Amino acid sequence: MKILVINSGSSSIKYSFFDVSERKALATGLVEKIGEAGSRIRHTVFTSEPATEVVRDLVVEDHHRGLQLMVDLLLDARIGVIESPSEIMAIGHRVVHGGEHFSQPTVITAGVMKAIKALIPLAPLHNPANLTGIEVAIDLFPQATQVAVFDTAFHQTMPPAAYRYAIPKQLYEEQAIRVYGFHGTSHLYVTKQAVAHLGKPAAETNLITAHLGNGCSITAVRGGQSVDTSMGFSPLAGLIMGTRSGDLDPAVPYFLGHSLGMSFGEIDKLLNKQSGLLGLTGQNDLRDIEERRSQGDADAKLALEMYAYRIKKYVGAYVAALGRVDALVFTAGVGQHSDAVRALACSGLQNLGISLDIEKNRAGPSGSVTEIQAQDSTVKVLIIATNEELEIAIQTVELVR
Repeated sequence: MKILVINSGSSSIKYSFFDVSERKALATGLVEKIGEAGSRIRHTVFTSEPATEVVRDLVVEDHHRGLQLMVDLLLDARIGVIESPSEIMAIGHRVVHGGEHFSQPTVITAGVMKAIKALIPLAPLHNPANLTGIEVAIDLFPQATQVAVFDTAFHQTMPPAAYRYAIPKQLYEEQAIRVYGFHGTSHLYVTKQAVAHLGKPAAETNLITAHLGNGCSITAVRGGQSVDTSMGFSPLAGLIMGTRSGDLDPAVPYFLGHSLGMSFGEIDKLLNKQSGLLGLTGQNDLRDIEERRSQGDADAKLALEMYAYRIKKYVGAYVAALGRVDALVFTAGVGQHSDAVRALACSGLQNLGISLDIEKNRAGPSGSVTEIQAQDSTVKVLIIATNEELEIAIQTVELVR
């Protein structure tokens, strides 16, 4: 079955077209700066060697126009991968927040769209854009089954002791303030890959999965299910990220407002877009920070140490929570490609059974799953390439079937 996956942002659309039977993308693309000057579509086709890339700078007024351009490229006589839109029988949509309503992929109905809209206060930057993508896709592909796959769904197996906050009960009951967790599709995908690699039943497998990119989260997986995760009510909590602070004393925002006169909007911008690695160094790309560290830059050195130290603390906490760990998994851009972060994060964890092979770690990934633990490590340390789009496609097919 051929599945289209759409990730609609406020000013962008990412898409992938999959032949799910072969678990491979036939085409992928990105529409950027929708409704802005300098909008562009970048489309790559993988049906021939080498892959063919098309880049077009043009006016993209809105999401409807952006998805129509995507359809035109998928149908293009020279580089197209379908002959008719009717070949697309189902579309999987990434939806960031499903609240407590959705713990599984869901066929989109008017009621589901109403529920996604009701969750906008919990994800004001993401859910409106996700909803727009759904509405336009329904218009352009009326014959296709539309499926929502939620970033929060994988974490709905967390127990109350992990997801409740120690605040008045009515704030949970009336305002739904709790830990939701994010990056769930990525954590689920690498969990499946790790379980297959280890050759154990999922119900008997315990993992710690670290999704490290510009956004970062780490999850404790018991019996193949999420039982705790570092992101919380929003994606701001937990690990240090590219521009997000991660865990912070709750009194700091109060101090910023009361003592420095900052508005709620200014505080939100500071913690989400001006903090993390960017706040520490002036740059949010870890590759640049690693280069500066190698040249003796003190700010870069401290930032990398802080970044890895926060990961290490969560690993230790999750070893305690799980009791037994079969594997520690590194994934996403930084997790897969930064041997320095992996080395710093695992340093000193030998007493927890986690020990890296220096050369294997330095060599990095050599396939879809790579083992980098030392011989005496009782916990396997894995590098696994995540593929959230493929996971959305797989879940869409399974639901439609």
